[in-house]
Amino acid sequence: MGSLRTVALAAAVMAALAPQITRAADMPPPIRMPEPVIEEYGGWYLRGDIGMTNQSVRKLDNSLFPGTAGLVILDKNFESGMLFGLGVGYKYNNWLRFDLTGEYRGETGFHGMDVYGGPPATNTNLYTAKKAEWLFLANAYLDLGTWKAVTPFVGAGIGTSRVSIHSFRDVDPTIPSVAYANTDSQWNFAWALHAGMAYDVTQNFAIELAYRYLHLGDGRSGDIIAFNGNNPNYNPMLFKGITSHDVKLGARWMFADSFNDYRPPLVRKY
Repeated sequence: MGSLRTVALAAAVMAALAPQITRAADMPPPIRMPEPVIEEYGGWYLRGDIGMTNQSVRKLDNSLFPGTAGLVILDKNFESGMLFGLGVGYKYNNWLRFDLTGEYRGETGFHGMDVYGGPPATNTNLYTAKKAEWLFLANAYLDLGTWKAVTPFVGAGIGTSRVSIHSFRDVDPTIPSVAYANTDSQWNFAWALHAGMAYDVTQNFAIELAYRYLHLGDGRSGDIIAFNGNNPNYNPMLFKGITSHDVKLGARWMFADSFNDYRPPLVRKY
C-alpha cells in the first residue's frame, strides 16, 4: 500500500514539472557573436616626411695629400640639417609595404682641419664648405604587428643620391694663404636601413616616428685654385663615405577604405 502511494506521488510531481522542463528545452542557447575577422588588405598611399640629419664623412682625400709631409687630419665634421621628402607607396598586406621616395636634404656646413710639416707640424689648413643633396630610394618595410593602433616596423631601401659640394675654402693662416673651389656634384649608389613605429590616427591616416641609417656615397668639390689663380694640379677635395643618422616624422594617407578593427568581440548574454 505504501509503495502505491510513493508511485502515485512521483507521478504527480513529474506531471507538475513537465511544462517547465518542456519550456527549458525549447529555450535557445546563449548567442555569442562571431569574432571579427581581421582581413588582409592593401592599397595605395601618399607619404610626406620632415626630419633632422646627423652626418659624417669617413675620409678626406686630395691628389696633393700623398706628397705632403707629416699630414694629419684632425677634424672633418658636418653640421646637422633638415630633410624634406615626398613619396608614393603600396601596402601589400598587414605585414608588407613598399614605397618610392624623393627627398631634398638641406644645406649643411662643413668644418675641417689638418696639420702638416715637421715633425713637429708647423703648418695648418682650415677647411670650410657647404653640402646639400637629393636622395631617391625604393623602400620595403616589414610591419611587426599592431597593438592598439601602434605598429612597429623595420625596413631597407636602395637608390641614388646627388651630393653637391659648394663654397669650399682652404685657409692656411701660417703662411698665410687661401684657396677656393667652385661647386661640383656627383651621383652615387645609396642605401638605407629603417626602424620606427606608426600610429593609425584614422582609418586612412597614420603618422610615423622613425630612425634611418643612410649611406650617401661620396662627394667632391670643384678644382681647388689658389687665391692668385695658380692651379698647377687638378685637385678637388674628395669627401669619401658620407653617412647620416636621420630622425624623421612622417605621415601616410591611405586611399584604401578599410581599417583593422581592434575592438574585442561582442558577447550577447541572456
